[in-house]
This record gives sequence, C-alpha cells and structure tokens, in this order.
Amino acid sequence: MNKSKVSRKNIASYPFIFWSILFIIIPLLIVLFFGFTVSTPDGYAFSVENFKRLVQPQYIKVFERSLWLAFLSTFWCLILGYPVAYIISKMKPSKGNILIMLFIVPMWMNFLLRTYAWLPILGKNGFINNLLGYIGLGPFNFLYNDGAVILGMIYNFLPFMVLPIYTVLTKIDTNLLNAAADLGANRSQIFRKIVLPLSMPGVISGITMVFMPAVSTFVISRLLGGGQYTLLGNLIEQQFTTMGDWNFGSSISIFMMAIILICMAIMSLFDSSEAKEGGGQLW
Repeated sequence: MNKSKVSRKNIASYPFIFWSILFIIIPLLIVLFFGFTVSTPDGYAFSVENFKRLVQPQYIKVFERSLWLAFLSTFWCLILGYPVAYIISKMKPSKGNILIMLFIVPMWMNFLLRTYAWLPILGKNGFINNLLGYIGLGPFNFLYNDGAVILGMIYNFLPFMVLPIYTVLTKIDTNLLNAAADLGANRSQIFRKIVLPLSMPGVISGITMVFMPAVSTFVISRLLGGGQYTLLGNLIEQQFTTMGDWNFGSSISIFMMAIILICMAIMSLFDSSEAKEGGGQLW
C-alpha cells in the first residue's frame, strides 16, 4: 500500500519535472552556452570575451541607470504601497476585497496597452496638459524622461508591492495588538514594535517582486522614455533582435540573472533575521 502511494506521487511529479526541464533548464543551458562562447568560422569556441565587453563605459552606464531607476521605482512603490496595504487591511473584508480587486483588474489588461495608456495622458496634447491649459499653464513635457519611466514602473508594478504586504498584514494576530494596547503601548509603538516587524516578510517579497521586473523592463523605457534611455532590458533586446549578437545578449542576461540572485539572497537574509526577531520589545 505504501509502495503504491509512493509510486503515485512519483508519477504525479513527472509532468512538473518535464515542464521544468523543457521551459527552465534547457533555456538556461542555451543561454549559458551562448554566453560563454563566441562565433568562429569553425563553429563556436569557449570564451569569456563577452563578459569582458560588459566593463566598457557605455555598458556600465546602462547598468548604473537600470539599477538606479529600478531602485527608485521600488522605493516609491514601497512608500506608496505600504500605507495603502495597511489602510486596506484595517477595512472590513467586504470593502477591502473590493479595493484589492481594483488593484488586480488592471493587471488583466495587456502590459503593453497599460503602458501605452500613459501616452495620451502625459503627452503635450494629452489630458494633463489640456487640463492645465484651461488655467493658462503649459504645455509641459512630461514624457521621454526619467520621471515618466519611473511613473510607468510604479503604475505597472505597484500591485506587486501592495498584495504581499496586504496578505501579511491581514494575518497578524489581533490579540498581539490588543495585548500591547492593554500594556500601555500607543498606536505609534504598536506599529513600530509589532506591526512593522511582523510585516517585513511581505515587504521583502514586495521589494523582490518589484525590483526584478523593474531592472529588466524594456517596454516602459521604450515607450515612456522615447527610446532615449537604454536599460538592461533594451540592451538585451537589441542584441537578439537588431544586432543579431546572441552571444553578447546571453552574457548580459547571465549578468542580470546574477544581480537578481544576489539581491534575492540579500533580501532572504533580512527576511530570516526579521522572522527570528518577531515583534521585538515594546519599549
């Protein structure tokens, strides 16, 4: 009987193993192969020349800009997302579920269309400039700058910050909060000493979920940045679609994956340390 259960479990895992091999392992192996090889008349030869090209000044600037914009968008998503998640978590479930649904519904729309929607809003003849024109202001150039790119990132990735924080906040035991209030803690102390530490797993998840797509996006920078800003995602896309240099494009992808894995490792360290601390002391 036990053997039959084990065999059934093994059989059930086969589709997942096949899916992982086909869509994860094989593509990664292909990227690694192109990243560590160069094209020669006789085929491909092992080389790290692609990675040496990454230290050229023009590419370092791309890395710096990508990381900086991803950091800013993640920071503002956290600043905006945490209060929103906290307020919604304090509402009645019926109202809170409606507001969470409002965050999720735009995600059902195509990512490209959501980004395109900002063009008629921020353009010189767009909604905001037309509105400012009625009071004698403008037109202003809201598009094709860092601010427009960051705005597009915040709009598209803010739900990824709100949802995990909201989920963690709703699971905090209210008995802890009531006990702290009975012991004389005020609202500020309860938030700093209990709510904030216990919500850190959601914060860490939100930061990870926002930073990863922000550092690799190329649609937002192309549309709202007007093609004037080349980010890591744009650089990789150019190598594969325009330049035809799959080797260099793969090396950039490997470098970007390494950055993301390092960031995830750092975030997991903070997550584990916060989990060990728990709510901390009230005073």
